[in-house]
Amino acid sequence: MLGHLSFGVADLTRAAAFYDAILAPLGCVRVWSNARGAGFGSPGGGDRLALFLKDGPIVPPGPGFHLAFDAPDRAAVDAFHVAAIALGAEDRGAPGPRPHYGATYYAAFVTDLDGYRLEAVHQ
Repeated sequence: MLGHLSFGVADLTRAAAFYDAILAPLGCVRVWSNARGAGFGSPGGGDRLALFLKDGPIVPPGPGFHLAFDAPDRAAVDAFHVAAIALGAEDRGAPGPRPHYGATYYAAFVTDLDGYRLEAVHQ
């Protein structure tokens, strides 16, 4: 349904390094980059998430919005969370089962360095 999603970021170098680290356990890589942006997706594929350097304040979407990344297994969810926290993300929910979302729902939640709410989930 979605082709891609774009986020504005205050520091492209910092944000791209952050996403390099948190997306690697999920099997995603940086598929392009230039002085104004970077795109992430499956190796050899197009971008599904693009970051673009923006001047001025970054204002992420408000309550109710978050971006959930599919994880191949629970260990990938754990690694996503460890990498995000190590790089300065805010912990919004440690890895673990979320039975209120589904019997097999295992997820972790963080807020990235620009204030975007992120999730890694394995079902």
